[in-house]
Amino acid sequence: MAFLATFNFVLFLIVLASLLHFTADARRLVESDQPDQPLLFQYHNGPLLSGKISVNLIWYGKFKPSQRAVVFDFVTSVASSKPTIAQPSVATWWKATEKYYQLSKKPYSLAISLGSQILDENYSLGKSLTNQQIMELASNGGQKNAINVVLTSADVAVEGFCSSRCGTHGSGLGGSSKGLNSKFAYIWVGNSETQCPGQCAWPFHQPIYGPQNPPLVAPNNDVGLDGMVINLASLLAGTVTNPFGNGYYQGPKEAPLEAASACPGIYGKGAYPGYAGDVPVDATTGANYNAHGVNGRKYLLPALFDPATSTCFTLA
Repeated sequence: MAFLATFNFVLFLIVLASLLHFTADARRLVESDQPDQPLLFQYHNGPLLSGKISVNLIWYGKFKPSQRAVVFDFVTSVASSKPTIAQPSVATWWKATEKYYQLSKKPYSLAISLGSQILDENYSLGKSLTNQQIMELASNGGQKNAINVVLTSADVAVEGFCSSRCGTHGSGLGGSSKGLNSKFAYIWVGNSETQCPGQCAWPFHQPIYGPQNPPLVAPNNDVGLDGMVINLASLLAGTVTNPFGNGYYQGPKEAPLEAASACPGIYGKGAYPGYAGDVPVDATTGANYNAHGVNGRKYLLPALFDPATSTCFTLA
């Protein structure tokens, strides 16, 4: 990671965004852009996820029940429109993805729900995983009308984790139907609490470079898990709008800037490098958040790129 030391904090935020995919190409792309030009997204005419989609959670390694509940409630909150939930809500944030469907002139019929959960607490593939093994784990979930999310615990090393990414999304081949192989979408996110919180859990931890402002207070009192939610939220938005590499993105297909990764480090209005923006503070706990969820949860969610206005949409 020594090569990162030569970058200023602006480029650190670009790295933060590209850590969700492949850093080098994405970083070169943004460095070459003119800073005063709006971000230009392109629709590549591929399918967006639609219909009823189950999000299956595959827990790899040791997670406390309270930690699993943080992610469980986040996924449930994405589709929840209960009037008892205070605003702005996680569902309000998620609704911003509808614009991608409207601009693509495809019917918006996406309905996200929580599916099954798989616990692999015995590290069936060991504590050092390759990309192929992540896909292998992801294939254990349902492969039809589903997004399979692999979440690795803090003591699990994953190929590229911290050095080039905090998580990723992709697709794999599922079972065949009528002689044709089907594709399924998957996401991987790692818990960076002990390995690289300054990269993958910012703004709940001081960044490894740049201005050393005090970190925000994690809304669920768990820097690692609250950081995972930020990365999961970003990748979930990227998955539905660019599930198979030919949906919405900017730049090269191998290192795309997607719905959330195009707005790195922005969580509230007035954000700038080293400052996440003006976000609410819980009067009781002092925690920082910008979205309400089910069961009284609060979350800090990343800005989403608005393809209609070429701006970054924030809840706060």
